[in-house]
Amino acid sequence: MRTSKFDIADYLDSKEMIAEYLNTVLEEGDNADVINAIGHIAKAIGMTKISEETGLSRPSLYKALSDGSKPQFATIMKVLKAIGGQIQVNPMSA
Repeated sequence: MRTSKFDIADYLDSKEMIAEYLNTVLEEGDNADVINAIGHIAKAIGMTKISEETGLSRPSLYKALSDGSKPQFATIMKVLKAIGGQIQVNPMSA
């Protein structure tokens, strides 16, 4: 029996699924988890497309969204816009 490596990007096939995934990670994860999630989403959409929409090179995107990276906030905002996302702040319940 052969198994393949699980890749969340294979399941991020709609805007709704992408939003649900990213919102869950934002709620439950840390900085590294959020950066990795954005990388998974960018991979699902296509790094070439994200590169074209952000003006960042593919190698720069891979580097910025890799494990252990600390991308600039401006980079994250560009990628979020390119993947069709936005940041929204809601008050936390007590």
